[in-house]
Amino acid sequence: MASLSTALLSLLLTLPLITTALSHPLDSLSPSEITEITSIIRNSTLPSSKTLNFHYIALQEPTKKIVLSWLKNPEKKSQTPRQAFIVARAVSITYEITVSLTHGSVKSYRAYNGTGYPTIGMEETNKALALPLKYPPFLISIKKRGLDLNEVVFSVFSIGWFGVKSEEGNKRVVSLLSFYKEESVNVWVRPIEGIRIIVDLDNMMIVEYDDTEVLPLPKAEGTDYRASQMKPPFVAQTKPISVVQPQGHTFEINGQEISWANWKLHLRFDVRAGTIISLASIFDEKEGKYRSVIYKGYVSEIFVPYMDPTNEWYDRTFFDTGEFGTGLSAVPLQPSDCPPNAVFIDGYYANQNGVPVKISNVFCVFDRYSGDVAWRHTEIVIPDQTIAEVRPEVNLVIRMVSTVGNYDYIFDWEFKQSGSIKVGVALSGIVEAKPTFYTHTDQIKEDIYGTLLAENTIGINHDHYITYCLDLDIDGEDNSFVKSKLKTMRTHGTTPRKSYWTAVKEILKTELEARMNLDESADLLMVNPNKKTQVGNLVGYKLIPGSPATPLLTDDDYPQFRASFTKYQVWVTPYNRSEEWAGGLHVDRSHGDDTLYTWTNRNRDIQNKDLVLWHTLGFHHNPCQEDFPIMPTLSGGFELRPFNFFERNAILKLKPLEQVTVPTCNSNNSSP
Repeated sequence: MASLSTALLSLLLTLPLITTALSHPLDSLSPSEITEITSIIRNSTLPSSKTLNFHYIALQEPTKKIVLSWLKNPEKKSQTPRQAFIVARAVSITYEITVSLTHGSVKSYRAYNGTGYPTIGMEETNKALALPLKYPPFLISIKKRGLDLNEVVFSVFSIGWFGVKSEEGNKRVVSLLSFYKEESVNVWVRPIEGIRIIVDLDNMMIVEYDDTEVLPLPKAEGTDYRASQMKPPFVAQTKPISVVQPQGHTFEINGQEISWANWKLHLRFDVRAGTIISLASIFDEKEGKYRSVIYKGYVSEIFVPYMDPTNEWYDRTFFDTGEFGTGLSAVPLQPSDCPPNAVFIDGYYANQNGVPVKISNVFCVFDRYSGDVAWRHTEIVIPDQTIAEVRPEVNLVIRMVSTVGNYDYIFDWEFKQSGSIKVGVALSGIVEAKPTFYTHTDQIKEDIYGTLLAENTIGINHDHYITYCLDLDIDGEDNSFVKSKLKTMRTHGTTPRKSYWTAVKEILKTELEARMNLDESADLLMVNPNKKTQVGNLVGYKLIPGSPATPLLTDDDYPQFRASFTKYQVWVTPYNRSEEWAGGLHVDRSHGDDTLYTWTNRNRDIQNKDLVLWHTLGFHHNPCQEDFPIMPTLSGGFELRPFNFFERNAILKLKPLEQVTVPTCNSNNSSP
């Protein structure tokens, strides 16, 4: 009973302080604004305005100058111009539209005539999925396999681009693949192989159909992952863990602004990028003010190429952000996705009809304490004294989950009082499987492009490349990028030592110099060349990569050509409002002619400029049996860490964390 009362008290005390402020210039579009935007366009004189399908409606940010000027006004009385950027489509034409909410009018529009198409929408996806159920050749194929049509489900797959430049070969088409549900909801490991359906999304009709072979349908037994379907024996259970904050959360949420400990930042939801972190600044106790670190950070693109070059699989080379939307694929967080002390935040986007759609609990925000140490030292060299000082590490975490088909991406932004920012990506979900006649590895005499995970089931090799756009403003807008290479040096022979290493710093001058793979010992620093510490070091932040992966596809392979932004793990560009998406604005079926790679070929100057750092982390995934039938979480990420940003350890004066004792009904004594 005592523990129940304590838990209830904790819940009441930990409700966050959430207040409403005047509209921030970077706030995401509200449902009413989405409705207004749709109305403005529908009632305009734009071509096909009444029949447009909306593929992207999002805030068009004010210029950086306007935003920073607004921030300097402590009373924030002036309202900045409020605009939206829209990508819409009608009569096989893509339109780019800017709407002024401030003036209630269409500010600009143009018909896009380049390569590539907008993000694939949910509504057109659902229409496409219904087509095969009334398509006679498909019905014959299902009957031929002895399957129940009611147990068949479908998924839309993008098909990329493979060099065809004719109009006929560049239509807005997708592939529909079918899966079997009977006796298990784990449809991804039970594909109905051999059937290929191509759908024209503009005309919403099946334009190509092939049924080439009948392969065994993998067994359903042992593939269901639902707790309700599990039978003993179970995995050893851990005892319950309680997260209690008797004095409430450390953070405050004011509109879409979050303040926590010595950090303040802005959080917004975007239907394409998902999580967007803006205006992250940290309070410097010595200087008595907030100092800027990140102007804007988000996932710009995710590239997932599969390594099976056969006829039915060669085009499975997905751009999850540009083709399907990292935000559009975001899912409501479940209680177990976040700790009990988390606060949940909703997100909104516009569907293809321009109607606002709510994603409940799209973000969770929480204080994280998992027993980690912020800093410690035990001193034993002083006679007759033992000095032990330890400080616990409590961090702020912002989380979102996107489920893109078979994979679940867990995106974390973690802020530390030390000034570090850890960006995490964790992968779970289900490995995309391919049926086979093989039931044992002894039977395999060829390259199967993956691993035999179970009888009749191959997990295909593939990659995940996640490219982040990081507009860093290290203590101001004008920054430089420094490569501090660790170089081995020979000694002069005055001592027995033969060698040592030293840091040789080079300020990189152009975009081409800043392209790099992480294959050598070097610190990569974003510094402010106009500000120094008291002892003369340039203030800066260091990129600490966590899971770099170099592409293994050849440069002339069409998927790699389109995803040339993965060729290097680090890029630096001068700030340009139009350069947001590493794979281009219109990615579906694009030709790779508007990417981070093509932008940086201009080789612009990057010295003492407003710079953007682009970082790609990756995973080469050769599936194993432990990934079946659902994959344990695989984690990666990177860290942005202060490097001479502060005069000393920013958390030197961090107080020890107050210990909280939670009463329980159980004895602390243990017995055999």
